[in-house]
Amino acid sequence: MFKRLSIFGACLAAVICTMPVAHSAEPTYVVGSGGTYRPFEFENSKKELQGFDIDIISAIAKAEGFNIKLVNTPWEGIFATLGSGDRDILISGITITDKRKQMVDFSAPYFPAEQAIVVPKGKSIKSLAELKLLKVGVVNSSTGDIVVSEVLGKNSTAIKRFDNTPLMLQELYEDGIDAAVGDVGVAKFYIKNHPEKEFNLVFDDKFERQYFGIAVAKDNAELRNKINAGLKKIIADGTYAKIYQNWFDGDIPVLPAE
Repeated sequence: MFKRLSIFGACLAAVICTMPVAHSAEPTYVVGSGGTYRPFEFENSKKELQGFDIDIISAIAKAEGFNIKLVNTPWEGIFATLGSGDRDILISGITITDKRKQMVDFSAPYFPAEQAIVVPKGKSIKSLAELKLLKVGVVNSSTGDIVVSEVLGKNSTAIKRFDNTPLMLQELYEDGIDAAVGDVGVAKFYIKNHPEKEFNLVFDDKFERQYFGIAVAKDNAELRNKINAGLKKIIADGTYAKIYQNWFDGDIPVLPAE
Protein backbone atom coordinates (compact mmCIF):
# COMPACT_ATOMS: atom_id res chain seq x y z
CA MET A 1 0.00 0.00 0.00
CA PHE A 2 2.70 2.42 0.98
CA LYS A 3 4.65 1.58 -2.17
CA ARG A 4 1.64 2.26 -4.44
CA LEU A 5 1.06 5.71 -2.86
CA SER A 6 4.71 6.61 -3.32
CA ILE A 7 4.54 5.73 -6.99
CA PHE A 8 1.37 7.80 -7.38
CA GLY A 9 3.01 10.75 -5.62
CA ALA A 10 6.05 10.53 -7.82
CA CYS A 11 3.89 10.49 -10.95
CA LEU A 12 1.89 13.51 -9.73
CA ALA A 13 5.08 15.42 -9.03
CA ALA A 14 6.36 14.61 -12.50
CA VAL A 15 3.14 15.95 -14.08
CA ILE A 16 3.29 19.17 -12.06
CA CYS A 17 6.94 19.71 -12.91
CA THR A 18 6.33 19.28 -16.62
CA MET A 19 3.26 21.58 -16.84
CA PRO A 20 3.95 24.84 -18.74
CA VAL A 21 4.36 27.91 -16.55
CA ALA A 22 1.50 30.36 -17.10
CA HIS A 23 2.67 33.85 -18.10
CA SER A 24 0.84 36.96 -17.00
CA ALA A 25 -1.42 38.48 -19.66
CA GLU A 26 -0.03 41.36 -21.67
CA PRO A 27 -1.20 44.68 -20.20
CA THR A 28 -3.65 46.82 -22.15
CA TYR A 29 -3.28 50.60 -22.16
CA VAL A 30 -5.99 53.02 -23.23
CA VAL A 31 -4.63 55.43 -25.86
CA GLY A 32 -6.28 58.80 -26.45
CA SER A 33 -5.90 60.33 -29.89
CA GLY A 34 -7.85 62.99 -31.74
CA GLY A 35 -9.47 62.16 -35.05
CA THR A 36 -9.14 65.48 -36.84
CA TYR A 37 -5.44 65.97 -37.67
CA ARG A 38 -4.77 64.21 -40.95
CA PRO A 39 -2.38 62.45 -41.59
CA PHE A 40 -1.43 61.94 -37.94
CA GLU A 41 -4.79 60.73 -36.65
CA PHE A 42 -8.15 60.67 -38.36
CA GLU A 43 -11.20 58.44 -38.67
CA ASN A 44 -11.76 56.19 -41.69
CA SER A 45 -15.18 55.30 -43.11
CA LYS A 46 -15.62 52.70 -40.35
CA LYS A 47 -15.00 55.31 -37.64
CA GLU A 48 -11.68 53.65 -36.82
CA LEU A 49 -8.65 55.74 -35.98
CA GLN A 50 -5.77 55.61 -38.42
CA GLY A 51 -2.75 57.71 -39.35
CA PHE A 52 0.96 58.09 -38.73
CA ASP A 53 0.56 58.42 -34.96
CA ILE A 54 -1.66 55.34 -34.81
CA ASP A 55 0.89 53.28 -36.75
CA ILE A 56 3.70 54.50 -34.47
CA ILE A 57 2.01 53.67 -31.17
CA SER A 58 0.84 50.29 -32.57
CA ALA A 59 4.42 49.43 -33.58
CA ILE A 60 5.76 50.49 -30.18
CA ALA A 61 3.15 48.34 -28.43
CA LYS A 62 4.09 45.34 -30.55
CA ALA A 63 7.80 45.86 -29.89
CA GLU A 64 7.27 46.09 -26.13
CA GLY A 65 4.62 43.38 -25.79
CA PHE A 66 1.62 45.34 -24.63
CA ASN A 67 -1.87 45.89 -26.05
CA ILE A 68 -3.58 49.18 -26.78
CA LYS A 69 -7.19 50.32 -26.93
CA LEU A 70 -7.60 53.37 -29.15
CA VAL A 71 -10.16 55.98 -28.12
CA ASN A 72 -11.00 59.05 -30.20
CA THR A 73 -10.43 61.90 -27.74
CA PRO A 74 -11.26 65.56 -28.48
CA TRP A 75 -8.29 67.90 -28.18
CA GLU A 76 -10.08 70.12 -25.69
CA GLY A 77 -9.51 68.49 -22.32
CA ILE A 78 -7.28 65.72 -23.69
CA PHE A 79 -4.61 66.22 -21.00
CA ALA A 80 -7.18 65.95 -18.20
CA THR A 81 -7.92 62.36 -19.28
CA LEU A 82 -4.46 61.31 -18.08
CA GLY A 83 -4.96 62.85 -14.66
CA SER A 84 -8.36 61.20 -14.25
CA GLY A 85 -7.03 57.82 -15.34
CA ASP A 86 -9.42 57.57 -18.30
CA ARG A 87 -6.41 57.39 -20.64
CA ASP A 88 -2.98 55.86 -20.07
CA ILE A 89 -1.26 57.26 -23.18
CA LEU A 90 -1.84 60.25 -25.44
CA ILE A 91 -0.54 60.42 -29.00
CA SER A 92 -2.19 63.21 -30.94
CA GLY A 93 0.36 65.42 -32.66
CA ILE A 94 1.30 66.89 -29.27
CA THR A 95 4.18 69.35 -29.41
CA ILE A 96 6.57 69.01 -26.47
CA THR A 97 6.67 72.32 -24.57
CA ASP A 98 7.91 73.36 -21.15
CA LYS A 99 4.36 74.32 -20.15
CA ARG A 100 2.99 70.90 -21.03
CA LYS A 101 5.86 69.18 -19.23
CA GLN A 102 4.41 70.59 -16.02
CA MET A 103 1.20 68.61 -16.62
CA VAL A 104 2.42 65.37 -18.23
CA ASP A 105 5.57 63.37 -18.91
CA PHE A 106 6.70 62.98 -22.50
CA SER A 107 8.46 60.24 -24.36
CA ALA A 108 11.51 60.92 -26.46
CA PRO A 109 10.56 62.90 -29.60
CA TYR A 110 9.04 60.87 -32.41
CA PHE A 111 8.40 63.53 -35.08
CA PRO A 112 9.98 66.91 -35.96
CA ALA A 113 7.08 69.39 -35.84
CA GLU A 114 8.58 72.30 -37.76
CA GLN A 115 7.24 74.71 -40.33
CA ALA A 116 8.05 74.67 -44.04
CA ILE A 117 7.62 77.02 -46.98
CA VAL A 118 5.75 75.41 -49.87
CA VAL A 119 6.43 76.75 -53.36
CA PRO A 120 5.65 75.62 -56.91
CA LYS A 121 8.42 73.76 -58.68
CA GLY A 122 10.78 76.18 -60.38
CA LYS A 123 10.05 79.14 -58.09
CA SER A 124 13.30 80.34 -56.54
CA ILE A 125 12.61 81.02 -52.86
CA LYS A 126 15.26 80.09 -50.33
CA SER A 127 14.29 81.82 -47.09
CA LEU A 128 11.58 83.49 -45.04
CA ALA A 129 13.05 86.91 -45.83
CA GLU A 130 12.21 86.44 -49.51
CA LEU A 131 8.50 86.25 -48.69
CA LYS A 132 8.33 89.97 -47.94
CA LEU A 133 7.43 90.88 -51.51
CA LEU A 134 5.06 87.97 -52.12
CA LYS A 135 1.48 86.88 -51.45
CA VAL A 136 1.73 84.20 -48.78
CA GLY A 137 -0.86 81.70 -47.60
CA VAL A 138 -1.16 80.46 -44.00
CA VAL A 139 -3.69 78.49 -41.98
CA ASN A 140 -5.54 80.94 -39.76
CA SER A 141 -4.12 81.22 -36.20
CA SER A 142 -1.53 78.49 -36.86
CA THR A 143 2.18 78.58 -36.07
CA GLY A 144 2.74 79.42 -39.73
CA ASP A 145 0.42 82.41 -39.37
CA ILE A 146 2.46 83.67 -36.41
CA VAL A 147 5.78 83.22 -38.22
CA VAL A 148 4.67 84.92 -41.43
CA SER A 149 2.99 87.74 -39.50
CA GLU A 150 6.35 88.52 -37.89
CA VAL A 151 7.96 88.82 -41.32
CA LEU A 152 5.24 90.63 -43.26
CA GLY A 153 3.35 92.31 -40.42
CA LYS A 154 0.20 90.95 -38.80
CA ASN A 155 -2.13 93.18 -40.79
CA SER A 156 -0.32 92.83 -44.09
CA THR A 157 -2.65 92.49 -47.06
CA ALA A 158 -0.07 90.13 -48.61
CA ILE A 159 -1.07 87.43 -46.10
CA LYS A 160 -4.02 85.26 -47.11
CA ARG A 161 -5.49 83.11 -44.35
CA PHE A 162 -7.23 79.76 -44.90
CA ASP A 163 -9.26 77.35 -42.77
CA ASN A 164 -7.03 74.36 -43.58
CA THR A 165 -3.92 73.25 -45.46
CA PRO A 166 -5.63 71.59 -48.48
CA LEU A 167 -7.52 74.81 -49.27
CA MET A 168 -4.30 76.81 -48.94
CA LEU A 169 -2.30 74.53 -51.21
CA GLN A 170 -5.04 74.38 -53.82
CA GLU A 171 -4.89 78.18 -53.95
CA LEU A 172 -1.13 77.95 -54.38
CA TYR A 173 -1.63 75.52 -57.27
CA GLU A 174 -4.08 77.95 -58.92
CA ASP A 175 -1.57 80.85 -58.57
CA GLY A 176 -3.75 82.73 -56.12
CA ILE A 177 -0.74 83.00 -53.80
CA ASP A 178 3.01 82.83 -54.42
CA ALA A 179 4.00 80.65 -51.46
CA ALA A 180 2.52 78.99 -48.38
CA VAL A 181 3.80 78.26 -44.89
CA GLY A 182 2.51 75.35 -42.82
CA ASP A 183 3.21 72.23 -40.76
CA VAL A 184 5.80 70.08 -42.50
CA GLY A 185 3.99 66.81 -41.87
CA VAL A 186 0.67 68.01 -43.27
CA ALA A 187 2.44 69.60 -46.25
CA LYS A 188 4.46 66.45 -47.00
CA PHE A 189 1.33 64.29 -46.86
CA TYR A 190 -0.47 66.62 -49.29
CA ILE A 191 2.48 66.66 -51.70
CA LYS A 192 2.73 62.85 -51.59
CA ASN A 193 -0.92 62.53 -52.52
CA HIS A 194 -0.86 65.26 -55.19
CA PRO A 195 2.37 64.67 -57.14
CA GLU A 196 0.87 66.33 -60.20
CA LYS A 197 1.07 69.71 -58.43
CA GLU A 198 4.87 69.52 -58.20
CA PHE A 199 5.41 71.48 -54.99
CA ASN A 200 8.77 71.86 -53.26
CA LEU A 201 9.54 72.43 -49.59
CA VAL A 202 11.93 75.12 -48.38
CA PHE A 203 13.26 75.32 -44.82
CA ASP A 204 14.66 78.28 -42.94
CA ASP A 205 16.87 78.28 -39.82
CA LYS A 206 14.48 80.82 -38.29
CA PHE A 207 11.78 78.18 -38.02
CA GLU A 208 11.78 76.93 -34.43
CA ARG A 209 12.62 73.23 -34.25
CA GLN A 210 9.95 71.50 -32.18
CA TYR A 211 8.97 67.86 -31.75
CA PHE A 212 5.92 65.75 -31.11
CA GLY A 213 6.01 63.51 -28.06
CA ILE A 214 3.86 60.73 -26.59
CA ALA A 215 2.36 61.77 -23.24
CA VAL A 216 1.75 59.74 -20.08
CA ALA A 217 0.64 60.75 -16.61
CA LYS A 218 3.12 62.68 -14.52
CA ASP A 219 5.69 60.42 -12.84
CA ASN A 220 4.57 57.26 -14.64
CA ALA A 221 8.18 56.33 -15.32
CA GLU A 222 7.42 52.65 -15.96
CA LEU A 223 5.10 53.31 -18.89
CA ARG A 224 7.24 56.15 -20.23
CA ASN A 225 10.28 53.86 -20.22
CA LYS A 226 8.32 51.16 -22.08
CA ILE A 227 7.33 53.64 -24.77
CA ASN A 228 10.88 54.95 -25.11
CA ALA A 229 12.27 51.42 -25.34
CA GLY A 230 9.73 50.53 -28.02
CA LEU A 231 10.44 53.70 -29.98
CA LYS A 232 14.14 52.95 -29.88
CA LYS A 233 13.51 49.41 -31.17
CA ILE A 234 11.33 50.45 -34.11
CA ILE A 235 13.86 53.08 -35.14
CA ALA A 236 16.70 50.53 -34.98
CA ASP A 237 14.90 47.78 -36.92
CA GLY A 238 13.64 50.06 -39.70
CA THR A 239 9.95 49.94 -38.77
CA TYR A 240 9.86 53.68 -38.07
CA ALA A 241 11.38 54.46 -41.48
CA LYS A 242 8.79 52.28 -43.24
CA ILE A 243 5.91 54.01 -41.44
CA TYR A 244 7.33 57.45 -42.15
CA GLN A 245 7.84 56.69 -45.83
CA ASN A 246 4.33 55.30 -46.12
CA TRP A 247 2.78 58.56 -44.91
CA PHE A 248 5.32 61.16 -46.03
CA ASP A 249 8.49 60.59 -48.06
CA GLY A 250 11.93 58.97 -47.98
CA ASP A 251 13.59 61.84 -46.12
CA ILE A 252 13.57 60.04 -42.77
CA PRO A 253 14.28 62.44 -39.87
CA VAL A 254 17.09 61.90 -37.37
CA LEU A 255 15.47 62.14 -33.96
CA PRO A 256 17.10 63.27 -30.71
CA ALA A 257 17.23 60.69 -27.91
CA GLU A 258 15.40 63.01 -25.50
